[in-house]
Formats: sequence, structure tokens, C-alpha cells
Amino acid sequence: MSQPVGVFDSGIGGVSVLAAIQRELPALDLIYVGDNMHLPYGEKSMLEIREYSRGVVEFLIARKCSVIVIACNTASAAALKYLRETFPEVVFIGMEPAVKPAAEQTQTGVVGVIATTATFQGELFASVVERFASGVKVIQQPCPGLVQQIEAGQLSSPNTMEMLHGWLDPMKAQNIDRLVLGCTHYPFVAPAIKQILGDGVSIIDPAPAIAKQVRRVLTQQNVVLDAVKGITTCFTSGDVTKFADIYLELTGQPQVVQQVKWSGNTLGI
Repeated sequence: MSQPVGVFDSGIGGVSVLAAIQRELPALDLIYVGDNMHLPYGEKSMLEIREYSRGVVEFLIARKCSVIVIACNTASAAALKYLRETFPEVVFIGMEPAVKPAAEQTQTGVVGVIATTATFQGELFASVVERFASGVKVIQQPCPGLVQQIEAGQLSSPNTMEMLHGWLDPMKAQNIDRLVLGCTHYPFVAPAIKQILGDGVSIIDPAPAIAKQVRRVLTQQNVVLDAVKGITTCFTSGDVTKFADIYLELTGQPQVVQQVKWSGNTLGI
């Protein structure tokens, strides 16, 4: 494997971004790390998220990744600036809540954003709203516990549907016509969200835009990809079997998953 692109998240959620990159660049070698041991990042402090992110990035750099996708909105909000300053030799592509396209496309002037609490607390989200959503009402809705439901494969269970109704029904009542998925886990419950909101609300998933950004970065670096299908290598700091099972359930693709472990702030095999 030569010059793979690294992708990481607090768990399985970033696989929604990984899958978009695989579709956009099928010949690209990818290394994915799910830091399930520390799941969910959305309920951790900014300092903790930065420490975990740094450990994962060092692991990926050791495996020759010079382009790394932070496939986690929470980690992007908490650590993107810090990581760029700490590892200037690496190109980082972070997740940014897709408020801009939502604000540009809305007909009602009201858009909704669902995300983790930490994402809403970060400077990144506030700056995105300030830059791109002037004159648009942006309804922010934290969804505590939803990441854990998705990690457990509970995509449309009665409990998950009840949680989603509790968050989405009030937003629908306020006449949103665009809903931004502000966490990479959330595309996996998009069918359930669509069932609740109906056809009048468009769901905006930023993963395809991230995949196109990876293509742009590699093109700027003059990276030439072979026609051969790329290799995806997956690691988790959590339960390997559980990760592989949920990966298969979410993507329909079997994937060998390898174990990584934390020793202090260092991640290794």
C-alpha cells in the first residue's frame, strides 16, 4: 500500500464518508480508524477530543498517510485547527456542517441542523452559521444518545424512532424544508428521518462533497491512481467483531477489521 488516505471517526459513523470516498475514488487505498473505545466524542471535553485525535493522526502518519479526513463533525469542531498547527506536513480535510447549501436552497427560510452537543459548542459551527446563513432561521437540535443507537445497529427500532420524533417533530412544526446531518453517524438513519419528515424536507449529507474534496486535494498533489481497485484497511480500538458486524449491516460489504489499543495517549497495534 503506497500513500493511502487516512480516515477516522469516534466509531462507525465515518464509514458514511469512507463509502462516499470509495465511490468517488475506487482505486484509492484507504486506512480507517474507529476510536470506539472513546465513543462518543460528542460527550467528551474539547481537550480530550484533541488528545484522542492527535493519537489517531500519529498512528495514521506512521502508516504513510499525508492526507487525512477527519470523518467526524465533533473532532473537526474540536481539533481541526489544532491538528493543522501540530502537523503542518499533513493535509487535513474536516467535516463542516452543510449549512451553506441548506441556506442557499431553502424556500421557507427555515433550516434544521442535527448534531452532537460538542459540534454546536465549537467555534466552527458558529462561524459557518455567521458566514453562510444570514437572514435564514437555523434551528439547532442536539441528539444525545443517537450515536450509541446507530453503533448498536438500532437504525429504526421503536426506541430510535421515538428519539427521532422527539427531535424532529418540533422542527417540522417550525416549517423547516432542509435538514443538515451534522454528524457522520446520522446518514445511517436517513431513511428513518425521511419517514418522519416526509418529502417536503430535503436531507443534506455532506459526505459526497468531502469525497470530491479528497479528489481535488489528490489532483493538486498530482497523485496518479492505478485502475486497480484500492484496498481499505480498517482498525478499531473497540470490539473488532462488533465493528465488523455493524460495518456489514450498514454497508452490505464484509470488511476485515484489526485491533488497535491505547497505551496512554499513543495508539498502536
